[in-house]
Amino acid sequence: MNSRVTDKIATLVFWAGASVVIIILGTIIVYLLYHGGKYINWDFLTKPAQVIHAGGGIGPQIFNSFYLLVLSMVFTIPIGILGGVYLAEYARKSKLTEAIRMSIETLSSLPSIVLGLFGLLVFVNMTGWGYSLIAGALVLTVLNLPLMVRFTEEAIRGVPGSMCEASLALGANRWQTILRVVLPSALPGLISGAIITSGRVFEEAAALLFTSGMSSPALDFSQWWNVSHPASPLNPLRPAETLAVHIWKINTEGLIPDLRRVADGSAAVLILVVLSFNLGARWLGSKIQRKMTAT
Repeated sequence: MNSRVTDKIATLVFWAGASVVIIILGTIIVYLLYHGGKYINWDFLTKPAQVIHAGGGIGPQIFNSFYLLVLSMVFTIPIGILGGVYLAEYARKSKLTEAIRMSIETLSSLPSIVLGLFGLLVFVNMTGWGYSLIAGALVLTVLNLPLMVRFTEEAIRGVPGSMCEASLALGANRWQTILRVVLPSALPGLISGAIITSGRVFEEAAALLFTSGMSSPALDFSQWWNVSHPASPLNPLRPAETLAVHIWKINTEGLIPDLRRVADGSAAVLILVVLSFNLGARWLGSKIQRKMTAT
């Protein structure tokens, strides 16, 4: 068998593998949108959920998911970027660097349910916060940090070394080079990484069952800026049921007559949000790349 035939066979195998992945993803998306898309309307997206009666929506759950996203990324992005900069620019081969990389690999491989139990012990019980948004945000930070560090390190390593050398030759020190040359050049990768990491916040349920809780108080939007009020939407110490947790709860404990409608509609909204985050990351990253490279 000559090399040309081998190359064609390998190409067909790779295309087959990619096609299987696309077919599986497409099947899941079509199935969820077919069963749940017909239930999505303005009332469903804005009304509060019902415990017994039919006709409830997912308004508070959507708000909780976005607010939890903001809280968690406030911690995840700065720490992840700092960790990635250290590994890409400062870390040398040593036992400390090996320990850091091993910790990152271990964290990224831990089941989210284990991190949820850790969050229950530390952020819920030891702090005395109870089930709260801040506890959920912190456990999501632990969950997403390895991914953000990896994205940052890869984005920085993709910056041409000639740019750094030119900056140093012009008299800039190492920190100035990182701040004014490396990070701006790595910005498309950093933004894509941050958006993809954000998408994981919406799909996470297991860790949040033990930290942010499975219920939400009736939100009082008149107390919007009074963050100490128990019903204030911005109160980080209140429990908050996210959309992913709501889907799990509806399917396991739901008593409402229109359970199937709420579950299917919620799943369709969730898949649309996660898909939007991933497509948005690719679009924004490519747009910034074209703008910075003038191509």
